[in-house]
Amino acid sequence: MPTADAPFQLHPGAPDSPVLLHVPHSSRTLPAAVRAGIVLDDQELAVELDHITDAHTARLAARAAEAAHPTPWRFVNQLSRLVVDPERFPDEREEMLSRGMGAVYTRTTHRVDLRPADFDGRPLVERYFHPYARAMTDAVADRLATVGRAVIIDVHSYPTRPLPYELHGAGPRPPICLGTDAFHTPAPLLAAARRAFAGFGGVGLDSPFAGTYVPLPYHGKDASVSALMVEIRRDLYMAEPGGPAGPGLDALAEALADLVARVPA
Repeated sequence: MPTADAPFQLHPGAPDSPVLLHVPHSSRTLPAAVRAGIVLDDQELAVELDHITDAHTARLAARAAEAAHPTPWRFVNQLSRLVVDPERFPDEREEMLSRGMGAVYTRTTHRVDLRPADFDGRPLVERYFHPYARAMTDAVADRLATVGRAVIIDVHSYPTRPLPYELHGAGPRPPICLGTDAFHTPAPLLAAARRAFAGFGGVGLDSPFAGTYVPLPYHGKDASVSALMVEIRRDLYMAEPGGPAGPGLDALAEALADLVARVPA
């Protein structure tokens, strides 16, 4: 069981692998002190977690890592994104602030109050966001020092139908959405992902979710850090909104392992 003292975990891979599978949104765990600051009752919170959690993505990444050669590294968030969302900008650069969903969420997926209007999220940012960011930065720095490059593959999922909080929910919702960055997503990596996920009924780019996660010290500065976001539509592998995984999980894990193997040298 993850605790406030172990909010994330780095699972080592092969020493010569540049790949980091990043799983930021798979957990439903909330420390008691954080839960106390949320205004939803237990049933309402369970419904919100069903919608906001990228369920089973940690299992998917673990199975892919077991199957892939060389074994990728995995960095897994063991707390819910309702604690902090480690992939948001921690300041005014974050476009989701307009939805009350910056680094610390104050609104839900259905745009009702998650925390009080006067909630001060800065202690959560200090306690959880910054240590997570430092640890992920260190993981990337280790790959750079060891093999000269790092390839971050972000593992996400998204619902079949748009939720009210989405800023770009009116666009296409393909079975597989690849989020890209003009600086950090090289064409060969994108081509490898297209091939690896070709068997799931369609691969789209940057809709309904765009961009990639790169630790801020490297963001837009170091091209030896490559990144790609893999967004999997949930009907491919689970019962929505928060139900069990189905047989599609294994096929997707195999595809993710194939992507790891295809990462260009």
